[in-house]
Amino acid sequence: MTTTTKHRAIHAELLGRILSGAWPPGAAIPHEAELAREFAVTRPTIARALADLVGDGLIERRRRAGSRVAERRPAEAVLRIPLIREEIEAEGRAYGYRLLSRERVETPPAAIGAVVGPDPALRLLCLHSADGAPYQFEDRWINLATAPAAETADFERVSPNEWLVEAMPFSRAEQALTAEAASPAEADRLAIGEGAPVFVITRSTWLDEAPVTRARLVHPGARFRLIARDRGPAA
Repeated sequence: MTTTTKHRAIHAELLGRILSGAWPPGAAIPHEAELAREFAVTRPTIARALADLVGDGLIERRRRAGSRVAERRPAEAVLRIPLIREEIEAEGRAYGYRLLSRERVETPPAAIGAVVGPDPALRLLCLHSADGAPYQFEDRWINLATAPAAETADFERVSPNEWLVEAMPFSRAEQALTAEAASPAEADRLAIGEGAPVFVITRSTWLDEAPVTRARLVHPGARFRLIARDRGPAA
């Protein structure tokens, strides 16, 4: 693992501790020497990861008082990616998941590499169902330099959507919603006719400037509902 990859992995782990509440606002951050021993790296590598967290506004450094988790977090640090399992179960339907294929790709295609980067990536094809009927076909790429733990994750047992939400923090996300016609492969996976209307969510996330994942989430138009809720002004 290169120094850059180690720095990214340590930054991701420390960010995860902050976002999960393991290190709550105001909590003291362990000294660099202690973290260097924990991660078996040099102090400069730890210092770089901590400096990035300071730049993110998540850590405050004070002379003689050491480093502490910032009392207030930037808005982008608390973005939430929805869990498809929770969406289906919230409607009172039985959730199902199946991993269709898993492949390590050393050099992603140009169109994918433009989003997930030129690093080796893991490509996962998955099918999510509601009450036994296909609900979402997921075509996902994960950057293995940013999320090296994905290499050994058990995606037969847990979906990449759920694994990433639980294990891989992010600082920026982009999402596009489109209505399209099902390709032959998508129609086959979703048990619909070729060219049938589908609703597509294309979602990408980054950790700082490092790409984490890019997913194309395809839903049968007749079986998917997009619900937006707004609390509106206080009464």
